[in-house]
Amino acid sequence: MFKKLILLIGILSTSLLAFNYDLKPKKITNDVWCFLGDLNAPTVKNGGFMSNSCYIKTEKSYVLVDTGSNYLFAKQAYESMSKIEKLPVSHVIITHSHDDHWLGNNYYKEKFNSKIIGPSNINKEHEVGQKTRMMNILPTDIMINTKVIKVDTEIIEATSLIVNDKKIDILPVGFKAHTSNDLLIFLEKEKVMFTGDVVMNGRITSTRDGSLVGQIKALNKIDSIEWEYLVAGHGYDTSKTATKEIRKYFTLLKERILQSIEDEVEAGNISKIVTLKEFKDLAMYDIFNSRNIFDAFGELEFYEEE
Repeated sequence: MFKKLILLIGILSTSLLAFNYDLKPKKITNDVWCFLGDLNAPTVKNGGFMSNSCYIKTEKSYVLVDTGSNYLFAKQAYESMSKIEKLPVSHVIITHSHDDHWLGNNYYKEKFNSKIIGPSNINKEHEVGQKTRMMNILPTDIMINTKVIKVDTEIIEATSLIVNDKKIDILPVGFKAHTSNDLLIFLEKEKVMFTGDVVMNGRITSTRDGSLVGQIKALNKIDSIEWEYLVAGHGYDTSKTATKEIRKYFTLLKERILQSIEDEVEAGNISKIVTLKEFKDLAMYDIFNSRNIFDAFGELEFYEEE
């Protein structure tokens, strides 16, 4: 009896101390709601909620685009959406392999047996049972119950997913952009585009796993599609200007690096010559900008325009 009482007290204490995300979905269209995360790095203060996670409402279920950084966030996001309409989650689509976008997967798999769809490099780069970057950054009370699980269906070519009354196009970028295997998700009828981290706004992106040239090509691909609303991987602008900032950043980065190479600037000095201070007020500038410049120099040093 005493052991049961101690166990009950422990369970109650955990639930009382659970991190509260205080989530409020933003309505994008009649059938699309998104939880838009903090623009800064994952911290205890924001609980790792720094990427965007979206619900697409179909006639009988929800389809998710990215599930966030942990089980607890996913659980609270679903509870918040249930106040709008309580539907099961039939499918989860993941845009790319960075774990702040998919560590909520196991909540939906355990609660609904949702079908997890995503790029193949999630399965290649992550093993069931391993600790990921987010698990090492955030404390166990935030990451409680969070587990790595496999993607059920790997997307290697353009795929149309029909879920009840919704047609959802899943479009591989097809070359290295933000990562080696990014996916775009498009609702043609509603003209809503989900880009993952190929697009960010309000903050500086990281090119550590990607390609400057590929990013620009991917932006051209996105803007060749007739969308009205765009949800970036990070950022609050979902309007027709959603790609403007990141396109300017990468365009100026490429132009200035190529000019510096022509001027015979050496790699060790490139971050002093190219600064992109026009973007200094954006979140994550101090963290990512100098590294992006250095990486771009390495990529463009022997670049020949296509």
